[in-house]
Amino acid sequence: MKRCYKNILVVSLVAWASVSLAESKKMEDKPGVPTLGQIMDSSGVKISGYIDTSYTHLSGTGLFTSGVANRVFDTERRSFNLHMIDLTASNLPEKGFGGLVNLSAGTDAKLLNTTTAGATADSEFAIQQGYFHYANGPLMVIAGKYVTLAGAEVIKSPDNLNFSRSILFGYAIPFTHTGVRSYFLLNDKIRFIVGLNNGWDVVSESKQGAADGKTLELGVSATPVKALSLAAALYSGAESVGANETGKRNLLDLVATFNVSDALSFTLNYDMASQNKVFPGGAKAKWNGLAGYVNFKLNDAWRVAARAETFDDKNGFRTGVVQKWQEATLTLAHTPAKNVELRAELRADKSNVFSFEQNNGPDKKTQTSAAIEAIYKF
Repeated sequence: MKRCYKNILVVSLVAWASVSLAESKKMEDKPGVPTLGQIMDSSGVKISGYIDTSYTHLSGTGLFTSGVANRVFDTERRSFNLHMIDLTASNLPEKGFGGLVNLSAGTDAKLLNTTTAGATADSEFAIQQGYFHYANGPLMVIAGKYVTLAGAEVIKSPDNLNFSRSILFGYAIPFTHTGVRSYFLLNDKIRFIVGLNNGWDVVSESKQGAADGKTLELGVSATPVKALSLAAALYSGAESVGANETGKRNLLDLVATFNVSDALSFTLNYDMASQNKVFPGGAKAKWNGLAGYVNFKLNDAWRVAARAETFDDKNGFRTGVVQKWQEATLTLAHTPAKNVELRAELRADKSNVFSFEQNNGPDKKTQTSAAIEAIYKF
């Protein structure tokens, strides 16, 4: 009997050893090949981007009677659109040297290649940003091409509350600058910004004609309490008025955001600007505007956002029409997955003059639009 038990024990040990050996062989199988993202992350480089598509329907032509576009990126009257394929690669250490490259392709890139509000270019590729980075303690410096400090909205669609861009985004402020900008963090609540650049949406001064002077930018952002954030930006410098005329342009931009709760937030954006030497005798043109936003999260998958604004183009310098322009927008957004957002939007625009060009029939004081948008982030 003892011998039988010994035989059973030996057989059991052999079987256990065989299973263990088989398992060890499985563990030694070739590991999976790392993804490009994993390789870049391990080197300190982060890669991100998004794809932005839509269908837009405008009741008018999308133009003012002056020929200037009355929309920013959603300029197509009735069309499916590939707005943007955006790719960003960056290495921005908290201390030391780094850099960022942001490439954009699609119809939205056309506007990023121009210097005139509402104008379009032929190229559907743009270097949205590309800059050198240095950080040391509370100081950070960037040099190259970068987005403006001004405005409540940004070029990157996923970071905005609505699908269509505001009047202020397209007609009151610049998009990008090329130059040098420094940030100084005073404490965890206040940050100061000082920069010097070529001007509004100008990569090189040779494209500005006679306007080869520099533009000064000053900014400050503060969070006095957790629920409230404030930001102010001031721009002042020479800008081209015509082929051989240069005048000083000034802009004051103010933004305040109040987060009532995790579900509800309010934002106000005010802009006031002027351009010298627009008219005979050196008289200046002026424009100003105010935009208000509310965003409410119904739950983790649904939210609704509303925007209302008014813009006074006192001399017609920005739109080509002397007018007071207003708009109201309602956007419903759904997030079926973490990296996907679907938006449906209705918008109504109104002017105090007959400035909206129509495809057929007389010009109107109003224009309506509807759109659906799909964004995929990676």
